[in-house]
Amino acid sequence: MMKQEIVIAAEAGFHARPASIFAKKAMGYQCDINISCEGKEINGKSIMSILTLGAAKGSVVTLTCEGADEAEAMAELAAFIETMD
Repeated sequence: MMKQEIVIAAEAGFHARPASIFAKKAMGYQCDINISCEGKEINGKSIMSILTLGAAKGSVVTLTCEGADEAEAMAELAAFIETMD
């Protein structure tokens, strides 16, 4: 299992467009992908779940990947969160 904390830098936070892109990228991996923020943990492959996080600019999210392709998933998805706008 791999975990990484990431600070949301995007002005609009983790809103609909990046949530959709993230979920589509996450669905391409076999491993389990979860995101937690302020005590709430959700399935990173679900657009609706990502939106319920309410991760605004400055929020710290923890990305967790567990499974066969966890390293590749972590690398791509963490980079996406760090650079989304």
